Amino acid sequence: MKIGIPKEIKIHEYRVGMTPSSVRELSHHGHEIIVESDAGLGIGFDNQAYQEAGATIALNATQVFAQSEMIVKVKEPQPSEYHQLRPDQILFTYLHLAPDPVQAKGLLESGCIAIAYETVTDHLGRLPLLAPMSEVAGRMSIQAGATFLEKGNGGSGVLLGGVAGVAPGKVVILGGGVAGANAAKMAMGLGANVTILDKNPHRLNELDWMFRGRVQSIYSTYDTVEKYVIDADLVIGSVLVKGATAPKIVTKDMVKKMRPGSVMVDISIDQGGCFETSKPTTHANPTFLVDDVVHYCVTNMPGAVARTSTVALNNATLPFILTLAEKGYIRALREDPYLQNGLNVFKGHITHETVANDLQLPYLPVATALSNEEIV
Repeated sequence: MKIGIPKEIKIHEYRVGMTPSSVRELSHHGHEIIVESDAGLGIGFDNQAYQEAGATIALNATQVFAQSEMIVKVKEPQPSEYHQLRPDQILFTYLHLAPDPVQAKGLLESGCIAIAYETVTDHLGRLPLLAPMSEVAGRMSIQAGATFLEKGNGGSGVLLGGVAGVAPGKVVILGGGVAGANAAKMAMGLGANVTILDKNPHRLNELDWMFRGRVQSIYSTYDTVEKYVIDADLVIGSVLVKGATAPKIVTKDMVKKMRPGSVMVDISIDQGGCFETSKPTTHANPTFLVDDVVHYCVTNMPGAVARTSTVALNNATLPFILTLAEKGYIRALREDPYLQNGLNVFKGHITHETVANDLQLPYLPVATALSNEEIV
């Protein structure tokens, strides 16, 4: 199979769909890899490294899209990219379609087969291709929060770890999944006072054992969210509903009651954000104020540590890329129900029920979509 790796064009995005090591693995299995010139240069993977791994270097993205049967990316395609997709071409990347009807329309019109990293599951219902970036974003959220708590960056001037004789900062984490747990790990390491809120009693029990009682675990209700958010120095939003737009857990009224200079980091912003006051930002202009509360809502947080993120992501995606390349998308999807869960768009149809519901578009079950397809 011919696999294309375009350079990411979202602002301050330096990750790349495949590392030279991944390219070498695919080349070893007989597949042709076409990499856009300088696609990995921002994180130290130059054209020579890709060529030595067996890739062909294309001059521009147009050549990559035109020559490839499968496109492997990191971030959702931008307008100039989804207009280059064609019928039967596979797109394998993060999509986050539920809050993005414009992208959904572009993918539907292209006729492509779009498989989203964030909805591929494993046998336990976990999200193995989202997990690496959730780990990164969770850990980064505390770094970002600590930075913007500094007075010179608009914050209240609180040091999360405190010092002798001064209480540590209060960190409240909404959602105890992979991102939330990693945020807690970092915050606890800095010496902060950490509270996690979640609706799943089983998960709260796991977190209690994981952190040996050093992190306070609280059942999430409107009342408890309000109580802990209002008193927090730093709030981390890491709420996830698979494939769906994130629920608005923190209201405008709660934000109004927070102390000036408090910081909110919305990890859920890719899925629309879990704060009512959130709006997408970039690494070039990462924050804004609402009622004197600092909001950090960067939609590609892991892009700031692009080399670590790229390698971590490739560790998770490579087996799936290889399966799609070896078997073709029809056989690969039919044989792997967990990969099937990643199929969001198929030849002009939405094939993920939650995405379809959020976009208010017709839903075509994957089994129906694949039923008339012939393996070539």
